[in-house]
Amino acid sequence: MELAIKNPIALTTQNFLKPKLKPKVKSLRVFSVKCKASLSSVDGAATGVLERPWKTSDARLVLEDGSVWRAKSFGARGTQVGEVVFNTSLTGYQEILTDPSYAGQFVLMTNPHIGNTGVNFDDEESRQCFLAGLVIRSLSISTSNWRCTKALGDYLLERNIMGIYDVDTRAITCRLRQDGSLVGVLTTEESKTDEELLEMSRSWDIVGIDLISGVTCTAPYEWVDKTDPEWDFNCEGRGEIYRVIAYDFGIKHNILRRLSSYGCKITVVPSSWPASETLKMKPDGVLFSNGPGDPSAVPYAVKTVKELLGKVPVFGICMGHQLLGQALGGKTFKMKFGHHGGNHPVHNLVANRVEISAQNHNYAVDPASLPEGVEVTHINLNDGSCAGLAFPVLNVMSLQYHPEASPGPHDSDSVFGEFIELMKKVKQKA
Repeated sequence: MELAIKNPIALTTQNFLKPKLKPKVKSLRVFSVKCKASLSSVDGAATGVLERPWKTSDARLVLEDGSVWRAKSFGARGTQVGEVVFNTSLTGYQEILTDPSYAGQFVLMTNPHIGNTGVNFDDEESRQCFLAGLVIRSLSISTSNWRCTKALGDYLLERNIMGIYDVDTRAITCRLRQDGSLVGVLTTEESKTDEELLEMSRSWDIVGIDLISGVTCTAPYEWVDKTDPEWDFNCEGRGEIYRVIAYDFGIKHNILRRLSSYGCKITVVPSSWPASETLKMKPDGVLFSNGPGDPSAVPYAVKTVKELLGKVPVFGICMGHQLLGQALGGKTFKMKFGHHGGNHPVHNLVANRVEISAQNHNYAVDPASLPEGVEVTHINLNDGSCAGLAFPVLNVMSLQYHPEASPGPHDSDSVFGEFIELMKKVKQKA
């Protein structure tokens, strides 16, 4: 369809200081405007309806409470189901996208502007994106960062991850805080009715599902990379090399880099790696990593932790912390909406200081269920939940949150040094 407009315009000069004078015609110019617009089509046949020159709502997020949220899509297309959680971080969306702990979840960013720094391959925390989808308020139409190699939408499309924007993330966050984490279905398929999507959300559950087996490595490997010198800190005082076996429940690369920078030689093993094989490798310490989902859904991992307690110093992070809690005889429970973000205040009871931490978990250890001798070392100041444990008799230490905290903050990075000191003490006694 083509529309042409021709309109003569009289170019005039006028004495604005004397408004009573009539304008004088100086010249006459004729111009034409041509507008082109394509007709939308279905199966190649024109429908006679003009396509808008801007993107319109083409996606829906249907939550299990019955609410339907219209949005615009970016990244991959299709239909996906997952648990919706909100993250309060202001930066680091690429680290969030590649954190395996988000497997099975839609991550809603409370920061309204996402995508303005693009993506780069140096900031990835794992080999791929494991989350179910990304929900944001405003998608940046341009990128501005000297490290950027790709736009966020292109990045998600290549990794087959769905994203939506132009949705009221504030209203959804308020609903999640009031009702707790909700299962939702994200779709770009108009053929699916709201009722069908609602039924999908109500028939799916993340509780009791082993998500670790889908994110762990398949065979042991050696990790050698340290933190890049440009980003390193707390790097003085590296001494003796300590051999560490790291159980991969969904481990982040920067946890491994920080351990390596502190002087550890690391072998990463799958989540199902037998404790007997670990002991044959004669490690100075064992790390139980972060990971997704319900710790009660992986009894084989709890069994492994039990078999290693007291035989070698152990350090648990996030999922590893929860598994240690269960292995010590305690219980874990699902939180209302979990902790997700880079701004959670934690009281370090041992050092008697407050640390700002990066957290990502939906489960917590019940301190009242722990046996005598197990110490609560850290408390989340937002809700008083247990954020760290120690059991000196068995050389156990753990944190509920992520001390490597990439991209930040780094208040708790010194805990890697504490793990070194724990291994050093046990090694000197041997």
